[in-house]
Amino acid sequence: MTETIFDNRAVRAHRDRAAGRLGQVAPVLEDLAERVLDRLEDTKAVFRTALDFGGRGAIAPALRARGMDVVSADLSAPMAARAGGAAVAVDPDALPFAEKTFDLIIAHCSLQWINDLPGVLIQLRRALKPEGLFLASMPVLGTLAELRAALLAAEDFCSGAVTPRVSPFPDLRDCAGLLQRAGFLLPVADVEEIEFLYANPLDLLHELRAAGEANAVAARSRRIPPRALFAGALGALPVRGGRAVVTLRLAIMTGWGS
Repeated sequence: MTETIFDNRAVRAHRDRAAGRLGQVAPVLEDLAERVLDRLEDTKAVFRTALDFGGRGAIAPALRARGMDVVSADLSAPMAARAGGAAVAVDPDALPFAEKTFDLIIAHCSLQWINDLPGVLIQLRRALKPEGLFLASMPVLGTLAELRAALLAAEDFCSGAVTPRVSPFPDLRDCAGLLQRAGFLLPVADVEEIEFLYANPLDLLHELRAAGEANAVAARSRRIPPRALFAGALGALPVRGGRAVVTLRLAIMTGWGS
């Protein structure tokens, strides 16, 4: 039985609410998407049918501009409707796609809240045509490390106990192995390290919510946190040039259909 690390209902609710706020973080989402889409320039393969899995409006329009027919799937129906392709709301435990349907599948920043990640990757690989391309991105270990450390220290100071407030992330070393286990050929994973600077560190929390990335760890505390917790944590973030610094380590993975 798959361990339940994430609360699926919370993940879906966060993405439902974020569907109406994507404009607040569109430039960030589009910048990150370009880092993934750049990988298409490395192949001469021609793609006609594509699955945008959780792209939040940053993937499907770019694929359609390249002449592809695009299906946009998301755990959230409102988010799927905003994504830019033919919208499909999905259950990650039972994806509705027939085998060998798509030439290209892109799962951009949408795998980090999946409990059964190996199972979802197997389903996506089966939906990929032979010699089709799978592209994915997800945050890996080291992402939001500054925020995680600051929250742990602030919560310990406020209450003497800590609860998970930042999602656990996989190690980069595990990413290619996950693709290989799922049956993808020639799996590759590399990482881009991106720093975000905030004049007002509270904007970090607002952007995470606007992107649908609020805390959905199943073991999270449901209690209202002390008022001093987030103020203390955000005030303890490292600063450069008068701006708070947080890091995203974005793994970009490629694999081919078999």
